[in-house]
Amino acid sequence: MLYMPALLRDLRYGLRTLRHDLGFAIIAILSLALGIGANTAIFQLIDTVRLRSLPVAEPQHLALIQFADDSKQRGSHATAYPALTNAQWERFRDTQDMFSGVLAWWSNDFDLASGGDQRLARGIYVSGDFFRVLGVPAVRGRVFTAGEDHRGCGLPGAVISYAFWQREFGGDPSAIGRKLALDYHDVEILGVTPAGFNGLEVGRSFDVALPICAQAAMTGPEGNWLDKGTYWWLTTAGRIKPGWTLSQVNARLQVLSPGLFRATLPPNYPPVSIQDYLNLRLTSSPAAAGVSMLRDSYSDPLLLLLITAGLVLLIACANLANLMLARATAREHEIAVRMAIGASRWNVIRQFVAESLLLATGGAVVGFYFSTALSRLLVAFLSTGGDPLSLDLEPDGAVLTFTAGVATLTCILFGLIPAWRATNVSANDAMRAKGRGLTESRDRIGLRQVLVVAQVSLSVVLVVGALLFSGSLRNLLSVDAGFRQNGVLIASLDFRRLPVPPTQRAAFKQGILDKLRAIPGVEGAGEVRILPLSGDSTNNRVWIEGSDGLAKMDTNFNWVSGGYLKAMGITLLAGRDFTVHDSMNSPRVAIVNQSFARRLGLGDNPVGKRFRRESTPASPELSVEVIGLMRDTKYEKLREAFRPIAFLSIEQERVDPDATFVIRSTAPLSDLIAQTRAVILGANRDITTEFRSFADTVADGLTRERLLATLSNFFGALATLIAALGLYGVMSYLVARRTNEIGVRVALGASSRDILVLILRQSAALLAVGLAAGTLLSLALGRTVSSLLFGLQPNDSSTLAIAALLLAVVTQTASYLPARRAARLEPMAALREE
Repeated sequence: MLYMPALLRDLRYGLRTLRHDLGFAIIAILSLALGIGANTAIFQLIDTVRLRSLPVAEPQHLALIQFADDSKQRGSHATAYPALTNAQWERFRDTQDMFSGVLAWWSNDFDLASGGDQRLARGIYVSGDFFRVLGVPAVRGRVFTAGEDHRGCGLPGAVISYAFWQREFGGDPSAIGRKLALDYHDVEILGVTPAGFNGLEVGRSFDVALPICAQAAMTGPEGNWLDKGTYWWLTTAGRIKPGWTLSQVNARLQVLSPGLFRATLPPNYPPVSIQDYLNLRLTSSPAAAGVSMLRDSYSDPLLLLLITAGLVLLIACANLANLMLARATAREHEIAVRMAIGASRWNVIRQFVAESLLLATGGAVVGFYFSTALSRLLVAFLSTGGDPLSLDLEPDGAVLTFTAGVATLTCILFGLIPAWRATNVSANDAMRAKGRGLTESRDRIGLRQVLVVAQVSLSVVLVVGALLFSGSLRNLLSVDAGFRQNGVLIASLDFRRLPVPPTQRAAFKQGILDKLRAIPGVEGAGEVRILPLSGDSTNNRVWIEGSDGLAKMDTNFNWVSGGYLKAMGITLLAGRDFTVHDSMNSPRVAIVNQSFARRLGLGDNPVGKRFRRESTPASPELSVEVIGLMRDTKYEKLREAFRPIAFLSIEQERVDPDATFVIRSTAPLSDLIAQTRAVILGANRDITTEFRSFADTVADGLTRERLLATLSNFFGALATLIAALGLYGVMSYLVARRTNEIGVRVALGASSRDILVLILRQSAALLAVGLAAGTLLSLALGRTVSSLLFGLQPNDSSTLAIAALLLAVVTQTASYLPARRAARLEPMAALREE
């Protein structure tokens, strides 16, 4: 407390000083605000996605149930998270003894529309004890009870989120007890969850929750998963009992697993995989932060961007340190006077640090507001058209602590060293200099040059990173996927409300497709089950018919109708397309790609040859005839190498109550949507639809690459600008210090060109050292980003050369301005500067 009056006095004096040098203060604060704001925004996302605990009671006691190895599971996976079948969940719920409560959930959208365009609500199916185990009460009405989640429950009601309650009902208390239309079913609203609770999936909020048992009533017999032992869909977690540790829980799960999987072995499980099923083992992991695909996809990129923003802040600090050194040199006379009348060196340093603290605080405050806008911009950037993110961006203690820590660090980096060097001067020398800075020694000039070299070297790293990520994105956008990406419309249709029996659905859909193909400008239309590049996939093993079956090959499968290849612009190299005659009653047929034919050994023309497909829980082992050969196409994502793919006729499979059509047309997308909507509603107005361009789907798959390319370009450009300003400042200062010397040189016959070369040679030397150090640093750090690149190596010579050339042009241009000013000095005017 004894230092408080002195500190307040220093801060007041610092404010007066900065007010008199307002231009410097504004530049310093804005420079720091950009660096601190960018770091805070990215850290805020990392904190939200990776570090922050769920807003539930005692989240540190939650554990996620998963498989020690799920690679040999057979069946359908309805979620990207670890999941159990309903039979496994019920057995686990009834036999476990290491948790005080367990819960399960599955995310699924519900349609609020009664026809026409879809209006989706984000939904989750939850176990009866879901809210109780999490300690989440209702703010209105009530939540589910364990007794309401049982087989044959029908539709006992729905619990809605606070945000949905406000958005759809305006927060009206009378919403409790009203009916909500979900997928054409009227469900009573039982209660509202608290504001801020969005479920256990970080990045995805929920609007409506239904009990798991209601899944049967919502989907009907065709989509009922409660009794299907090969549908892996329920993500499971539990609250560890007091006194238990996670290692004890895992040991207990090892004991329970054999009995659980023996009791739940599905009768239709493929015989060849039964032992794999019985060998499955459960384990657990901490679940305080919930689950998140966003975390899996963006943890490394966000960490990389945080490091990048940190480098930008270091460059800004080095630039400000240079400015502070120049400013301190100009104040040497003032410093000497203060020290001559009794001020200690520590008092003067403290004054400089106080000024730095004011600048850092101003930068932190402005940067914090900047970070709020930037973090929301980043979330909007990461959100795709069909999957907007929902993240709690309210700053917590970790974000505030991070911002304060960064501000303190920057204060030390750009304030303490200049303050120390400015006071390292003889008072007599400073007084004789009368503030002219004659005490500017070689080592002080050297320090400013070292700071410039550091800025240039760090800028090289950032520019190289920007070029690498931009090049990767460019390579991905130009990759030949084997099909058309532009001019293709995706139409999703839901037929569940139609009174069309399953046996007539194929003909009904075919009638709509025929009308779509008749639209002027339409070049092709077809149906597909798995949209390319959507991230969805299914695979199975195949082998040549007649072989011993030992040489089996993993193959990706898709189901399409006739006309799909034409609509997507996929080249059919041999054979024929599917027709309406490839029906449930005809022999199984397939169109395979070049990789399939080559790797399975079917030769250049596999048409007419047969292969066998391994049995699945949904179908027995199949013998399939190849009727067509198509060129290789991408399947799941653009980054992948071409895989073996087999297209099966969608008419030979069970007809689903929904469909995905692809339509290629030369007409504008808006006109095509209007015409397609008219055709579909003309067939039946109860069909709900959703439209999207295929190009948008492809773009959504590259969101991570676009984020890295965009931000790395921004940071690289900002770093280059700061480095150029830093070099400009140093060269301007050196010209000012050498004014008398330049005058002498000109008086002795040096030409303007000689002076220009003299100055530029010095800046080129600083640039060369910075470029060399930056290149070595880029090569050393390149391996850390190799997994995020496509079609480029971190040590790509052309990228390094372009980065060096770009920085050389920018920084030498900045150096040319003071060099030209020096070359135009009049000798007598320069000599009078002495």
